Amino acid sequence: MSVLVDTSVWIEYFRNRDSLERLDFIIDENLVVINDLILAELIPFLKIRKQGKIIELLNNINKLQLNINWDEIIGYQVKCLKKGINGVGIPDLIIAQNAKQNDCEIYSTDKHFKLLKSLISIKITT
Repeated sequence: MSVLVDTSVWIEYFRNRDSLERLDFIIDENLVVINDLILAELIPFLKIRKQGKIIELLNNINKLQLNINWDEIIGYQVKCLKKGINGVGIPDLIIAQNAKQNDCEIYSTDKHFKLLKSLISIKITT
């Protein structure tokens, strides 16, 4: 099964590579996937830091196409609000939808995905 690695994990990985053995395993097993939203969150900072090699490596990861269903995103947000879950941003909802559409697990340190798991049946890896 593919694993959509969220921005939060990549940031931690770049800061302290030794702390994420799980990501090393996912990379080594060729399970990692990414999407343009996650790249858009990562690449500007990497460009400022002149990290061209890392940008090139990220761009070579298998990429999931984003097929955003805005009605579904709105539905997710309504479910969140009805359950008292506030503050889940649209980018997180899009990432969750993308993973669900592609039957992928999400690897994230962002607490929002754990909250979303019970509402929209996404798979989370830790």
